Amino acid sequence: METGWDLFFTINLLQRNSNALLVEQIDLLRQVVAKVKGRYPFIIHAWVVLPDHIHCVIELPPNDEDFSLRWRLIKQGFSKALPIHEYRSDGRINRGERGIWQRRYWERLIRDEADFHAHLNYVHINPLKHGLVQKVIDLPYSTFHRYCQRGIYPVDWCDGGLLLPEYFD
Repeated sequence: METGWDLFFTINLLQRNSNALLVEQIDLLRQVVAKVKGRYPFIIHAWVVLPDHIHCVIELPPNDEDFSLRWRLIKQGFSKALPIHEYRSDGRINRGERGIWQRRYWERLIRDEADFHAHLNYVHINPLKHGLVQKVIDLPYSTFHRYCQRGIYPVDWCDGGLLLPEYFD
């Protein structure tokens, strides 16, 4: 059986470090992701929503590598559902763009099983790395909870001090 593409992404708000829009609008973000996922399927292996960015590992179906379409629709659907309050440059206004998301995102093809697990760990440890929580389990916007329920991670994973491998620096 042919498997799909496993990919890691980081998606950032345009105004980082001064914006908590993603967690403030978590229900809207979830609705938009579900709608896009329903139309253009993908599997969410890991996902964390932080105040100003998202990290995730997703799997695309076999013979479908159009992740850019999915991200365009997610970003567009989220933006269109919000009133325009953000600053927009003349260039963004002329192109009909909002000033919510960075235009680009960071993507990486997962190479193998070890790389897959390293990226799962990176996604789940990220709130702790950024100092947003004292324990990984404390952030509600993460697939970490699903992994704990399945017994894959213990609920106290990385509690009581954290030594990040060089990979996470």
